[in-house]
Amino acid sequence: MRDADGQVTSRVRRTVLPGGLRVVTEQLAGARSASIGVWVGIGSRDETAQLHGASHFLEHLLFKGTPERSALDISIALDAVGGEFNAFTAKEYTCFHARVLDEDLPLAVDVLGDMITSSRITDEDVEAERDVILDEIAMHDDDPDDVVHNLFAEQAWGSGTPLGRPIAGSVESIEALTRTQIVRFYRRHYRAPNMVVAVAGNLDHATVVRQVRRSFGRNDFLSGDAPPAPPRTSRRTTKVRAGTVTAVRPFEQVNLVLGMQGLPRSDERRFPLAVLNTALGGGTSSRLFQEVRERRGLAYSVFSFASNHADSGVVGVSVGCLPSKLDEVLAVVRSELAKVAVEGISADELARGKGQLRGGLVLGLEDSGSRMSRLGKAELVHDELLGIDEILARIEAVTLDDVRAIAADVFARPEVLAVVGPA
Repeated sequence: MRDADGQVTSRVRRTVLPGGLRVVTEQLAGARSASIGVWVGIGSRDETAQLHGASHFLEHLLFKGTPERSALDISIALDAVGGEFNAFTAKEYTCFHARVLDEDLPLAVDVLGDMITSSRITDEDVEAERDVILDEIAMHDDDPDDVVHNLFAEQAWGSGTPLGRPIAGSVESIEALTRTQIVRFYRRHYRAPNMVVAVAGNLDHATVVRQVRRSFGRNDFLSGDAPPAPPRTSRRTTKVRAGTVTAVRPFEQVNLVLGMQGLPRSDERRFPLAVLNTALGGGTSSRLFQEVRERRGLAYSVFSFASNHADSGVVGVSVGCLPSKLDEVLAVVRSELAKVAVEGISADELARGKGQLRGGLVLGLEDSGSRMSRLGKAELVHDELLGIDEILARIEAVTLDDVRAIAADVFARPEVLAVVGPA
């Protein structure tokens, strides 16, 4: 990428190491920080019912120590240099990430390489972390937003399917998981061809590659020839199941999610859908916020969303309101969706939607962490890295007819409704 004077401001480079580990970097001129993420192509949707929660359990355990570093040593290493260090598990991948001063990048690479390739996963660590995860599940069960979205996913995808199950697992599945199962899961999926190391910031690509090769070379992790392509788990096209599901919780509010089947992440119509989603419920000027909250005072929180997976997706609206307002909120939301499906959005809404997407994209890439995430996800799940200018051009190319067409298609699909609140 170049600035207004034609000077190079960032440069993306890619190297595949022996064994198939991919290293993707973006050099950012003027940055004093660097962010690294190890992206693993395994998530909760790749688990069997017997292994429900294994991806998230393993994410926790990799922080518990290696032959070279104890759990405390791992924590101290990044804390001592003021670094940020964390991990998360999603439906289709897991990520371990750190953000440090550029001079401390070799340390971050080494700590992550040690954790990923050499975790001990002892019996004691499994039992201690089991209780931590059960506490985390209980915390989510106390959060109305988490409860209603988990209930929505269960209805949409089916409680017996990986997409329909909570990422963290259930109390029953976490209590049943054994160390042997988790170690087998670790050795099967945490392999070089199934990983991407993404780094962005003030860096030199060749130097980063050498650091990754050294730090991830433990235990013959990089042995063997690179395969022609990374392994893919079996993910069949998943259809959303229509229906209504409710749950009684002693909450003060009623929380609801109303949605339907959306688009897979490779669908070219994702750009018109993004503009539609932003105009419909993406901010305080959006149609739903203005109609539900500002004009009618029916709810404090209301927003729309669009989630994309490899083979499918969902779109929907999330609202929290007083129990006495539930019926009216549902009527208004359904009315607005039906109106957009027939009429589309206005020219002003189109312009605001595009502007919000453009601003959010560019401002979101001001730090090395956002750049790193963009690199990692592009390499691991998208198989392409669109340039910022190309993405902006695709957003700008969206027309009113494009938005009307996707609204007419998506909002005519059968509804999924999840409601959580007092009896």
